[in-house]
Amino acid sequence: MSRQQLQSAVSSPRLLASAIGMAITAGSAGHMAFAAQQTDEKASGNAIALDATSVVGEQQDTSYKTDTSQSKKYTAPLRETPKSVTVIPQQVIRDTGATSLVDALRTTPGITFGAGEGGNPAGDRPIIRGFNAESDVFIDGMRDPASQSREIFDVESVEVSKGPGSAFTGAGSTGGSLNLVSKTAKLGSFYNGGFTWGSDQTKRTTLDLNQQMTDTSAFRLNLMKHEANVAGRDGVDVSRWGVAPTFSFGLGTDTRVIVGYYHNETDDIPDYGIPLTSSSNRSKYHVDKPANVNRDNFYGLTSRDYRQTSDDSGTFKIEHDLNDDLTVSNSFRMSRSTLDYIVSNPDDSKGNVAKGSVYRGAKSRNSTSSGWVNQTDLSAKFNTAGIEHSLVTGLEFSYQDTHNRPYVLTSSASGTTCNAALFRSGDCTNLYKPTPGDNWSGKITDSAAYTDTDTKTAAAYVFDTLKFNEQWSLNLGLRYDNYQTESSGYSTGGRGAVAGNFSRENTSDLLNYQIGVVYNPLPNGSVYAAYSTSSNPAGETSGNGGLELTANNSDLDPEKNRNYEIGTKWDFFGDDLSLTAALFRTEKTNARIDDPDGATTQVLDGEQVVNGLELTYSGKLTRNWKVFGGYTYMDSEVVKTTLAADKGNHMPSTPRNNFTLWSTYDLIPEKLTIGGGATFVDSQFGNVANSVEIPSYWRYDAMASYALTKNVDLQLNLQNLTDKRYFDQVFQTHYAHVAAGRTALLSANFHF
Repeated sequence: MSRQQLQSAVSSPRLLASAIGMAITAGSAGHMAFAAQQTDEKASGNAIALDATSVVGEQQDTSYKTDTSQSKKYTAPLRETPKSVTVIPQQVIRDTGATSLVDALRTTPGITFGAGEGGNPAGDRPIIRGFNAESDVFIDGMRDPASQSREIFDVESVEVSKGPGSAFTGAGSTGGSLNLVSKTAKLGSFYNGGFTWGSDQTKRTTLDLNQQMTDTSAFRLNLMKHEANVAGRDGVDVSRWGVAPTFSFGLGTDTRVIVGYYHNETDDIPDYGIPLTSSSNRSKYHVDKPANVNRDNFYGLTSRDYRQTSDDSGTFKIEHDLNDDLTVSNSFRMSRSTLDYIVSNPDDSKGNVAKGSVYRGAKSRNSTSSGWVNQTDLSAKFNTAGIEHSLVTGLEFSYQDTHNRPYVLTSSASGTTCNAALFRSGDCTNLYKPTPGDNWSGKITDSAAYTDTDTKTAAAYVFDTLKFNEQWSLNLGLRYDNYQTESSGYSTGGRGAVAGNFSRENTSDLLNYQIGVVYNPLPNGSVYAAYSTSSNPAGETSGNGGLELTANNSDLDPEKNRNYEIGTKWDFFGDDLSLTAALFRTEKTNARIDDPDGATTQVLDGEQVVNGLELTYSGKLTRNWKVFGGYTYMDSEVVKTTLAADKGNHMPSTPRNNFTLWSTYDLIPEKLTIGGGATFVDSQFGNVANSVEIPSYWRYDAMASYALTKNVDLQLNLQNLTDKRYFDQVFQTHYAHVAAGRTALLSANFHF
C-alpha cells in the first residue's frame, strides 16, 4: 500500500494555490478602499502586531493580558472567577512563533504531553495537572474529541481551564480543559499575510483576509500552507495545509449569525523517538531511560511509515438579544476527522536494544470520527432582593461515532529477535547507526478486527454569579449529563481479548457542580475559595486509546474527581499586569485499576492525588515591556493501585516543577522589538511503577521584529536557542519522544 493511494482527492495543493491566488487578488482590489478609510477609524481600531508565521487582524488587541473568557459559562470577569484560568492570547502566539497547539501550550505551566502508541492514537495528548485531557479539547465552547494534531492558523486564543470542571464541560476535565477560540469575520477590512523561511527547509505561508461587505456583515478567510523537516531528526518531515472561511451577519444588531467552515490536512512522517534502555536494577533509583545515542537517530522506515489526517467542521451560530439583559443563542457544529498511519515503534521489550539493535514494531490505525453537537444558551442579568445575578443556563446534545480498523503488517522474515533475516527485511536496524531508508519487504493488509463506538450525550446546565456588593460574590455551577456509549466490532484476540464479534455498552448519569466564594478587598484584586467536581465515564474518548469502552470496564460506574482551591488574583499598573496565585488539591477517589485479585476486569478501587501551587503573570511591566508565563509545583501521589509496590509513587507525566517565561521589550516602539523566553520542566516518570523516566530540561527561545514600513515587517524567531537535546513525551514502555532541535524562522509579513 503506497502513501499516494491513501491521499484524498482534495489534498491536491492546487486547491490551496487557487484559493491563495483568489485571496491575494481580493486583497489587492480592496486595498484602495481600505486606504480611503478615515484617519480616526485607523486610530481607534487598527493597531497591528506581526508574528513569525502570520499577520493576523489589524483590529485585534496586542496585549498579553486577557480580562474575560469567550465562554458564556464564565459568568464573571476572570479576576473574579474562582478558578485557575489562563488565556494564551493571539499576541503571545504570534510573538513566540508558534505553529501548532503544542507550541502555544508550552507557554503555560502545568501542562505536559503524553505519547501515542498502539491503542493511544498519534495526536495531541495534553496532560493538565497530571491528568489526561486528550478528550477535553473544545472549539468555541463545543467539544472536539477526535484525535488530531491541531493547527493554530485559525485560532484567535487558547483558554486553559485547570482543575476538575465537568460542571463546565461534561464528561472528563479531571485536570482541566482547553477551549480554542476561532477567528471570525468582523466589521472593518484588513488584509494580512506572511511567508516564513526557516532552517530545516521550513516554508510556511499564511493569509488572513477580512472584508466588510455591508454595514452589518463581513467575510473572513484564513489560509495556511506549511512544509518542514524536523530540526535534529533525520528523515522526519511535516506537511499540512488548511482553509477556514467565515461569514458574519447582523453585526452590531440585535440578531447576529456566524457561519464557518474549517479544513486542515496533514501528510507527515511520524516519529516515535528514541528507544528506552532497560535497567538491570529496576528500583526507584534505577530506571529505564532513553538510550544514549545521537539525537538525530530516526528508527522509522521512510518507505513504509506515514501519517495522514484530515479534519473538517462546519459551524452555524445564531444569537439574539431579547433586550439589554436577556440573550438567547444556539450553536451547531458538525465535524469529521480521519487518522490514518503506520509508524515504527523502536521496541525495547524484545531484548534487542541491549545488543545494539532495534526491532521496528509497527503500530497502525485507520479511523474515522464524525459527529455533531448542539448548544442552546440563555444569558440573563437581573436583580433579586438587592443581589445582582449574571446567569447562563442551557441544553446540550451531541453524537459522536468513531470507526477504527488497524492494519496487519506481515514481514517477509519471522521473529522479533533481531537477526540477519530481519535486518534484510527492514524489520531491524542498528541502534547507533539506524538506516531509515531501508526497503521494507513485507505486506500490508486491512485487519479483520475493527471497532465502532457511538457516544450520545444530553445535558442541562446552569451557572450564576451572585454579587452581593462590591466586595462579596458567590459563583455557582451545576450540570447533569446522560452519557451513553455503545461499542461493537470484531476482535482477533490477543492481550486477553476473546476472538469473535463483541458488543458492549455503558450508560452513566453524571451530576457535577462547582461553588466558589470571592472577596474583593480592593477594586483591583480578589481572594477566593472554590470546590469543584468531575466525572470520567467508561468510553470517555470514543475509541481513542486508554479510555475507550472495553470488556473489562463496560460495567463500571464513572470515576469521581474533586478539587479544592484557594487563590488570589490582582491587577497592577493601571490594570495592565495580572498576577495570580493558587493552592490546589485534586483527588481521584475511585480510579479504574486492574483487579488486585488477578481477575481480567477492572475495579474502581484506585486513588490518585495532586497537591500543588500555581503562580501566573501576564501583561505589561512598563509601557514597552510585556511578560507572560508562570510556575507550577505539583506533588503527585499514587495513593492506591493494583500493586502494593507502586503505592506512594509519583503519577506519570507529572513533573514537580514547571516554569515558563516569555517576555518582549519595544526598543523602538512600533519599530523594533526584541524578546525571549525560558522553560523548565522537571523530570517525569512514564508509568505508575516509576520504572521509566525522562530527565529535566531547560529550553530557551528568542525573537526580534522590525517594521520596515507601516505595511511590511520582518520577524526572526530562534526556538530551542541552545539546541538542547531533551524529551517532551515518554511512553510507559518502548520509547521517549525527542523534541525538535534549534529552529530558526525568518518571516516577511504584510498588512493593509
